[in-house]
Amino acid sequence: MGATGILMTLGLTPSQTVGPFLAIGLTWADGPAVVPAGSPGAIRISGQVFDGTGSPVPDAIIETWQADAQGRFAHPDDPRPDSTSTFRGFGRCATDDEGVYAIVTVKPGPLPTGDGRTEAPHIDVSIFARGLLDRLVTRIYFPDEPEANGDDPLLRSLPQSERDTLIAVFDGENLRFDIRLQGPDETAFFEL
Repeated sequence: MGATGILMTLGLTPSQTVGPFLAIGLTWADGPAVVPAGSPGAIRISGQVFDGTGSPVPDAIIETWQADAQGRFAHPDDPRPDSTSTFRGFGRCATDDEGVYAIVTVKPGPLPTGDGRTEAPHIDVSIFARGLLDRLVTRIYFPDEPEANGDDPLLRSLPQSERDTLIAVFDGENLRFDIRLQGPDETAFFEL
């Protein structure tokens, strides 16, 4: 009720996008290093972020969250002890002028689900970019895990065309995971 006793309804406040101001306060020098370079089992995952027209997105932020190689999280809510003090589980990388990002991490272990099944090794990814009203959320799965990927509850729930957008590819010694925000090869994104 307003001051005069009359019920007032307010309209929605106009939405704001999550970019392109991202580089002002969200980047930090060691953000892309989930583990220090040269750590045992360290891998590099890189890719490009593309908009709906296929153009690179030069001002996006990629955030990753994952378990360690034993499937444990570097978080107080995970009661199992960390396997290493250098694993932080979280990474953040800005894209460059060509929409390229790269993180250094370790391949995570499989994760138990609440119903006794197992999720395939994967990395959770959030994308922040101009024109987005909220972050986009997806996952990176590993190409050398065909059996685990085939049994993964989330992957099994998707059509094959969407599953394929979530599996990284080997690119020489590294893994490549491109993110397409829209279009015919759009990456599968999830609502939380």
